[in-house]
Amino acid sequence: VQLVESGGALVPAGGSLRLSCLASGFAFHEYAIGWFRQAPGKEREGVSYISGSDGDTYYADSVKGRFTISSDNAKNTVYLQMASLKPEDTAVYYCAAAMIAYSSPWYGLRVAPDYWGQGTQVTVSS
Repeated sequence: VQLVESGGALVPAGGSLRLSCLASGFAFHEYAIGWFRQAPGKEREGVSYISGSDGDTYYADSVKGRFTISSDNAKNTVYLQMASLKPEDTAVYYCAAAMIAYSSPWYGLRVAPDYWGQGTQVTVSS
């Protein structure tokens, strides 16, 4: 099983960036995929999730209206389109996957994802 993130970069405030998470080794449609981030000295936080089953999505309040999560099930890839980036978006961004096994598709992601990627650095300069 692998989750491989890509697309992190240094961008100016107000800029845009698209992250990709390529998944392999598991049945994509049975999992929820999430983007998390961790800034230096801060706890890791869930940013956005998408259900591989029905495409349902979730956004943290801090990114709502600026970030868009999407998936290409044929490519087993989840994207995070980030716009209007702020310096406080600076963090290592990770993707994670959790099997959808509860009434809430996000339960596994929030409690204990099954798989994690290695992360990709996003730096937003002011």
